[in-house]
Amino acid sequence: MDAPLLEVLGCRQAYHKEASADLVVLEDVNLTLREGEIVALLGRSGSGKSTLLRIVAGLLHPTGGEVMWRGGPVSGPTDGIAMVFQSFALFPWLTVQENVELGLEARGVPRAERKKRADDALDLIGLGGFASAYPKELSGGMRQRVGLARALVVYPDLLLMDEPFSALDVLTAETLRTDLIDLWSDGKLPVKSVLMVTHNIEEAVLMCDRILLFSSNPGRVSHELTVSFPHPRNRLDLAFRQMVDDIYALMTRRAPAEHKATAVPPDPLATPLQRVGLNMMAGLMEALAASPYDGRADLPALAETLHFEVDDLLPLGETLQLLHFAVLEEGDVYLTEKGRAFVQADVDGRRALFAEALRAHVPLVNMIRQVLDERWNHRASAVRFRDELEDHMSPDYADGTLRTVIGWGRYAELFSYDEEAEQFSLEDPE
Repeated sequence: MDAPLLEVLGCRQAYHKEASADLVVLEDVNLTLREGEIVALLGRSGSGKSTLLRIVAGLLHPTGGEVMWRGGPVSGPTDGIAMVFQSFALFPWLTVQENVELGLEARGVPRAERKKRADDALDLIGLGGFASAYPKELSGGMRQRVGLARALVVYPDLLLMDEPFSALDVLTAETLRTDLIDLWSDGKLPVKSVLMVTHNIEEAVLMCDRILLFSSNPGRVSHELTVSFPHPRNRLDLAFRQMVDDIYALMTRRAPAEHKATAVPPDPLATPLQRVGLNMMAGLMEALAASPYDGRADLPALAETLHFEVDDLLPLGETLQLLHFAVLEEGDVYLTEKGRAFVQADVDGRRALFAEALRAHVPLVNMIRQVLDERWNHRASAVRFRDELEDHMSPDYADGTLRTVIGWGRYAELFSYDEEAEQFSLEDPE
C-alpha cells in the first residue's frame, strides 16, 4: 500500500485559561489520508473541525501530537497543501486574475507562467472570460469559484476546503458541488486528495469516499464511515438515504451514562447553551404535533421538509430535549407530554410552561433569579455572569449562552434585562 499523504497523530489543541482548567478544543485526533480520496470531517459547529483543518494547513500549531506530511512533520504552511475558506477571502481591489495569481506571485513564479496557469484554472472552474472583473461584479458562487481557482493554480497535492459551500444559496452550492465532483471523477482537478470540513450530512455522503464523524467537547473522531457508492450519486437511492439516516442516528445517539457513587454534580455554568429562539422552538413543536408526524418524525425527512441542515435542526432538537419538551433518539425526534401540552396551550399557558421548564432544567436561569431575589434592589450586572461563564468556555460561547438566557428569561417573565446598562432586574419582584 502506498505511503499516506497525511497523518494526524494524537492531535490535541487546548487554550490556556488563567482562572480555570484549559479549554480543550481537540483531544487525541487521529486520521490518515491517502492519494485518490475525498475525506469529510463531519460534525456540529464547535467540534473543532475547522481548527483541525488549520493545523493540517500549518496555520496553527497543535498543543499536543503531530501532523506528518509525506513522512515529515508539518511546522508551518507547506508546499503541496492549499486551502479554500468558508468566506470568499478575495481582495476587492484586485481583479479576478490578480486574486488567482497571488499565491504564484508569492512563490516567485514568472509573470507569463502565472498568467497561463491562472487562465487554465479559471477555464477549468468555469470562469473563463472573467479575468478582468472585480469581486464586487461577481455573484457569490462565482467568487467562491475564484477562491477555488486560487487554490488550484499552485497545483497542490492536497486541497483543504473549510465549508466551501455554506455561504452560498442552495442551488448555487449544488451546482458547484456537482462541477467539482465531475472534475474529480474525470481526473481534471490538479490535486491528489481532498480533505473538507462540512456540517451538511448529505453533502458528505454525496461527495466523499470516507467520513470522519466528530463529537464535541472536546472534538474527537467518534466514527469513521466508508462511502462505497460510485459517482455520480443519487440522493434518492435507497442506500444513499439509509446512510444519511444512519449518520443522523449516530449524531443523536446518547453516550452511555457513567455511574459513579461519588459523582460530583456538574457545574451549572459549564455547558454552553444553543442560540435557539422561542419562535423556532414553538414552530418545530407545532410541526411535530401536526400531520403527518403526529408527534414523532425521522430527522432526515424533517430536515428536508423544513429545509434545515444538521446545524439548524440538531440544536433545536437538543434544546427541546434539554427542556424536556422532546427527545432525540436514534435519528428520530418525538414530543413528550410536556411538549404536546405546550403546543395545545394558549399564549399565557405556553409562557408558564416555558418558565417552569427553565427553572427545572437550566441552572443558569435559577442562578440569575436567585441573585436578583436576594439583592435589595433586585438588580445584577451581566458582567458578573459572563465572567463566570468564561471560566468554563470561550468568550464567544459565554456571550452566546448569556444572550440565549436573556431571551429565554424575558419571554418567561422571570427577569428583565437593560441592554444599555447590561443589567438584569426584576420589574415586579415577588
